[in-house]
Amino acid sequence: MSVVPCEQNAGLRDQIEKFAEVLKTQAHLLGDHGLDEREFYNSGLFRGTIERIRGQYSATLRPKREFVQHVLNHMEDAKFIEGWDLTEAAERSDYWVRLPQGRNAVIALTGAMDGNNVTLFERPDTADEFIIWSIMTNAAGDPRRNAWSGIHTRLSAEMIARDQQIDGVIVWDMVCSTVGRPCPKIVNEDGHRLTDVGPFRVPPPCIYMFPAIVPGSAVTKAVAQQIGDVTLLQAFYACFRGREDEVNYVDFEIQLVGVETLRMTTIRRGGIVQVESEMTPIRRG
Repeated sequence: MSVVPCEQNAGLRDQIEKFAEVLKTQAHLLGDHGLDEREFYNSGLFRGTIERIRGQYSATLRPKREFVQHVLNHMEDAKFIEGWDLTEAAERSDYWVRLPQGRNAVIALTGAMDGNNVTLFERPDTADEFIIWSIMTNAAGDPRRNAWSGIHTRLSAEMIARDQQIDGVIVWDMVCSTVGRPCPKIVNEDGHRLTDVGPFRVPPPCIYMFPAIVPGSAVTKAVAQQIGDVTLLQAFYACFRGREDEVNYVDFEIQLVGVETLRMTTIRRGGIVQVESEMTPIRRG
């Protein structure tokens, strides 16, 4: 039982660690810098290059945007949504999606959810539905830590503290079902549940249904909505060949102890509790 079906690729992680050791000891042999080994490592060139590459990978949103836009174009072409627009607000990428019957949904795009960037969301007053979409492009990262850290540690605390409701979370990106991150949902299948979107071939998304209300003093336990209650998530589910036993349902419960608020997060999938926290004090940072 787990918060997300896939897990960290231990083999890839091991290869990365071994290559990192090689790079640290052999980097002075690369390039035309004119430095001997001692000068190279004392010059700051190696460290500065690593930091530059790291910053470029962390900062750029272009690959993530390209993936999202291919997905939304595919959904529009297949008539699951009416259309979409990209807006820029407070350095976040928000996608406004036009739904049938005149409804609209907002997608807040984020990277890995084990960082504080995921807490910078703001649900627009005019949004009928509000979704957070996590794209973790680091194939060596831990998807289970990413999902649990985001949903329980960060989002639940932020939602309750700010009384801001989120309809659900999507954990899904272009690394899913690749050699770097195999997808258990399509193991032993013939590929009929994979979908081509632009240059990407993707499995069904991991969908997390959140409650329609934020728990508070009046209602201390909020139970997840059903997949059919949130039009945009239903569209993702139908368009990309989801199955009911793969949908995740997230319940939140709070307990008031003096001036402190504690919360418990429960995630169910396939009718079984996959993971459940203890009552945990809200700590925001």
